Amino acid sequence: MSDSKKMVVVVGSLNNDLVITLDTFPNEGETVLGKTLNQLPGGKGLNQAVAARRAGGNVALIGAVGDDSFGINLKQVVESEKIVDHVEVIPNESSGAAIIEVDNTASNRIVVIGGANDQLDPDTVENHMREIAETNSIGVVLVQSEIPLSTIQRALEVGQAIGATTILNPAPIRQFTPEIFKSTDYLIPNEHEARALITSSSIQQDPLTSMLDCVDAANAIIDFGIENVIVTRGEKGAVWATATGSGQASAFRIVPVDTVAAGDAFCGVFAHAINEGLSLAEALRWASAAGALTATRSGAVASIPQRQEIEVLLGG
Repeated sequence: MSDSKKMVVVVGSLNNDLVITLDTFPNEGETVLGKTLNQLPGGKGLNQAVAARRAGGNVALIGAVGDDSFGINLKQVVESEKIVDHVEVIPNESSGAAIIEVDNTASNRIVVIGGANDQLDPDTVENHMREIAETNSIGVVLVQSEIPLSTIQRALEVGQAIGATTILNPAPIRQFTPEIFKSTDYLIPNEHEARALITSSSIQQDPLTSMLDCVDAANAIIDFGIENVIVTRGEKGAVWATATGSGQASAFRIVPVDTVAAGDAFCGVFAHAINEGLSLAEALRWASAAGALTATRSGAVASIPQRQEIEVLLGG
């Protein structure tokens, strides 16, 4: 996979992550002792932009931070990663934040506070996208849902209007409109998000525990008018469905340490691979390798692999 002249434009969140490690999650009303507390850069938009960039992509990030020290630090990460900076600074607003708990099985629980991410409005995003398009060919627009729904919709609509492939990672799950789905070429939910998206289907009565459950869910989502659906399953790999078929992508065997940002690495590297013109099967291999490597170390941005590491895991 070679570097592309086309640009991957990521529209999404930037957060200051407070990561707590502990042995077991507390039950309701219970107090437990934690092990470590770290403050790290994160946010789905930033994580996915970093993943696409480290995989070799030409990447721009459209987002928003507050006029606080966290915002300064987050913009410094964008600069250090050589991502084209279209991140707004919102006056008198705090930067987004996430409280992340990671237990001794590498499972995580996350609470996100939007902050400046909630102020990223549709007109601002469209202006940035059209500014980028004046000097760059945009191949892929990648969006998640830690920003307002109206902004998600506009980003996807403008992306399709300028001829880009649009990808939506519906995390966290929201009340997505039919217009959002109509503007989405690839939808990438995990098992929990896929189940939530099909609440009108009988499938949702049971957990998506098997590969066939996930294929059925993906096919149900295809009926929303989306051409391509990929359901990520962590250590179980991923399944995909289109209007003409479905299949499974195998996972790489690793010993997980922290699964935070593994899904973001998957999405960012998948976007880069699609931008390079790889087939769906090859794009899924690259994305799965990136997600697996990310889960072998702690943190969000810090855990996302470089291109060379992905190539080694893929066998050259």
